[in-house]
Amino acid sequence: MNHPNTDHQSDTLLSDINTQPPKRYGVFLLNDDYTTMEFVVEILTEVFMLAQEQAVAVMLLVHHEGKGLCGTYTRDIAQTKQHQVMERAKAEGHPLKCIVEEV
Repeated sequence: MNHPNTDHQSDTLLSDINTQPPKRYGVFLLNDDYTTMEFVVEILTEVFMLAQEQAVAVMLLVHHEGKGLCGTYTRDIAQTKQHQVMERAKAEGHPLKCIVEEV
């Protein structure tokens, strides 16, 4: 029985597919007048794994500009980070808001 060379065919098919890298999504914290700066730094270091100095810089950006980028991720990871922030803020009684936007 004669079998066609499927390896060559599959190589051709794979090279014809235009694969795009996954879209990236930014996770942002929004400023409010009630959430403490300490809690924001805690979120940034524990959820987003930022170094203390980076966390303070992002917290100050949120405080002064109203919005600060915590990190960029694929959509699923960004939404998971957002959920973690919102759950922790709710548990601690903070009105902190976290949004995800395509970047």
